[in-house]
Amino acid sequence: MKLESKLPNLETTIFAVMSAMANQYNAINLSQGYPNFKSDEMLMDLVHQAMLSGYNQYAAMPGAMELRRAISKKFERLYGSSYHPESEITVTAGATQAIYTAITAIVKQNDEVIVFRPAYDCYVPTIELNGGKAISIQLSKPDYTINWVEVKAAITPKTKMIIVNTPHNPSGTVFSKQDMLALEKLTKGTDIIVLSDEVYEHLIYDSVQHQSACLFPDLKSRSFITASFGKTFHNTGWKMGYCCAPKALMEEFIKVHQFNVFSVNHPMQIALAKYLEDENNYLQLSEFYQKKRDLFLSLMKNSRFKFKPSKGSYFQAADYSEISQDNDLEFVTWLTQKKGVAAIPISAFNLNKKDEKMIRFCFAKTDDTLTQAAQILCEL
Repeated sequence: MKLESKLPNLETTIFAVMSAMANQYNAINLSQGYPNFKSDEMLMDLVHQAMLSGYNQYAAMPGAMELRRAISKKFERLYGSSYHPESEITVTAGATQAIYTAITAIVKQNDEVIVFRPAYDCYVPTIELNGGKAISIQLSKPDYTINWVEVKAAITPKTKMIIVNTPHNPSGTVFSKQDMLALEKLTKGTDIIVLSDEVYEHLIYDSVQHQSACLFPDLKSRSFITASFGKTFHNTGWKMGYCCAPKALMEEFIKVHQFNVFSVNHPMQIALAKYLEDENNYLQLSEFYQKKRDLFLSLMKNSRFKFKPSKGSYFQAADYSEISQDNDLEFVTWLTQKKGVAAIPISAFNLNKKDEKMIRFCFAKTDDTLTQAAQILCEL
């Protein structure tokens, strides 16, 4: 049988590759982005209670109304911005599904989508699966800033969407108010849709403010915002996320969503709705993770890695050029197999896998894990 692949050049995601390698070599896994500590027992108890209370059948297709109302209240509380729970919020099977569904709902054959590199690796394959073309713009090191003149020059009559991700994975940078105003200005009066990937919205450090797309009225009117409960509440395996968008956009989103997954885990939705009632459950996360970041950087101060402290997410980018001139995939392979610490090569996020001697560590780990990893890394 002859089978023609729709993604002939696509390899297995680097996250799966490095985690499998870490397991094979019994390495400390600072590669894939998930915590190695427990989620809040209160939240797990709430799931159990929801199961016992009978929430075990299909939830409403856009999500349990209890959770959609809780998400709406969270946006009003944090940003003074409202999304109607009945028509502008959909609960998804993780943020990646929300991203896939938003792109699929909008992008058609030969449409162009602007993507900032390095970029989370689900964006481009999803664009290509829908017949679109990714237009890559490299963020400028060392701070991974956006050149808005370059963005303006990249916009053509075929531009259908611009994808932004803040706080940014893998660099840990946070886009500024000026960045979002520039994006709003560039898209105003056009038919360009914005996909704002905000899964790390609660993981912001050093008093930096998260600039959600919903804070900018014209931007909000053309934006899908995607978010993750798994990243927020230390339970990535639950695959629970959501998307917010104006009614007209959400109507297109839900058309695709209904045939992707129809609806997602009902008892978890009920539990999350209850858990969101206490805003401290997410407001304390910045302080919690900043302590993790600060501990990791303190432990690594005598290493030969070079760091620009992460401003958001639970990732820390690191320059290893003083240690090795191997490309980053070779370096992390050696680091995992020979030294026992796994990391992610940032070239996996770049156009044409451009090597910049940069790797990514995840510091969403116990203090003991970070200490053990740092001891090894400081000996390199």
